Amino acid sequence: MKKQSFLSILAASLIIASCGKNDKSAQAGGAPQIKEYKTVTLQQESAILNSDFPASIQGQQNIEIRPRVEGYIDKIFVDEGAVVKAGQPLFKISAPEYEQQVRTATASIKSAQAEVSSAKLAVNKVKPLVEKGIISKYDLESAQYTYESAMANLAQANAALVNAKTNLGYTTVTSPVNGVVGSIPFRLGSLVSSNTTEPLTTVSSIGNVYAYFAMNEKTLLNFTKDSGSSLNQKLKSMPAVSLLLSDGSAYEEKGHIETVNGLINTETGTVNVRARFPNSKGIIRSGSSTTVRIPKEVKDGIIIPQSATFELQDKMFAVVLGKDKKTRNANITVLENTAGNYYVVTSGLNPGDEIVLEGVASLKEGTEIKAQNQKPETVYADLK
Repeated sequence: MKKQSFLSILAASLIIASCGKNDKSAQAGGAPQIKEYKTVTLQQESAILNSDFPASIQGQQNIEIRPRVEGYIDKIFVDEGAVVKAGQPLFKISAPEYEQQVRTATASIKSAQAEVSSAKLAVNKVKPLVEKGIISKYDLESAQYTYESAMANLAQANAALVNAKTNLGYTTVTSPVNGVVGSIPFRLGSLVSSNTTEPLTTVSSIGNVYAYFAMNEKTLLNFTKDSGSSLNQKLKSMPAVSLLLSDGSAYEEKGHIETVNGLINTETGTVNVRARFPNSKGIIRSGSSTTVRIPKEVKDGIIIPQSATFELQDKMFAVVLGKDKKTRNANITVLENTAGNYYVVTSGLNPGDEIVLEGVASLKEGTEIKAQNQKPETVYADLK
């Protein structure tokens, strides 16, 4: 009996101990855990940030090459995409009638020259006879008129030859500028004329190229508000701009913004802007899609990492940590079109605010957190 009683007491003790342990575990598991987040205390920063704008490239000149005479394409001297010089032959048009016109005009000149010589002999023959009174002055005047008529016929024949040679010259179509040949829709034997709808080709002069892009009124004002009084002064004071090629690489030459359209598109709220880039090596071709990058110097501004923001219903927020260690969502506004990993905050945050750097989208407002405050030089390491 004593042995059974001892075993019963031991079993009851183990059960009670186990229940007490489970109660402590339950209490420990039920208590809310305070998570740790990286934060930074904001201070005014100075930096150069970039704004990117999709752009299309056009050559400085895009010249349509059209025939000035009618005929069949006899030769094509270049291929599509070829780099050509001003005056270089592009096409040869077969037009035998113009060669015949040159031969006819040449023969007419010889005939006119013979008439001039004959008329001049007549004047020289009549002139001394008139001086001696053998014949009347009427005969001399008649001879002189015949001579002048012959000279006029000669001049007309010379002009006809010049015109014939000009027309014959039009049968060789040359490039008017240095540039790159576009598509060639015609082939050998095609009949062309000055009335043909399509041009023979297009030559794009690409010694300099223009990058066209759109910028909204607010962004334009942001870039130019601290510059000169007139638009020309504002454009001249703007920094040099960069060009990102279609593969994402940076073009080696810098460009400059030259013009801003005076009218704002009421449908899109944007203005068209043109930047010029040198293209001496011909790397950029007309029609290319690129990106214009404009640097903007920020002095003593509030700059935050993009990872410290989230969007909700077309609004942007940052998470501010209060003195009570609880979070608060702050509605902020930032500069538009800023490239890179940072935003420039124009409203909603102040120096001295402590913001959460990561995981803000899933962090509920009013959540108590443990701040792991980061040094500003660490957060903005790639900004300097």
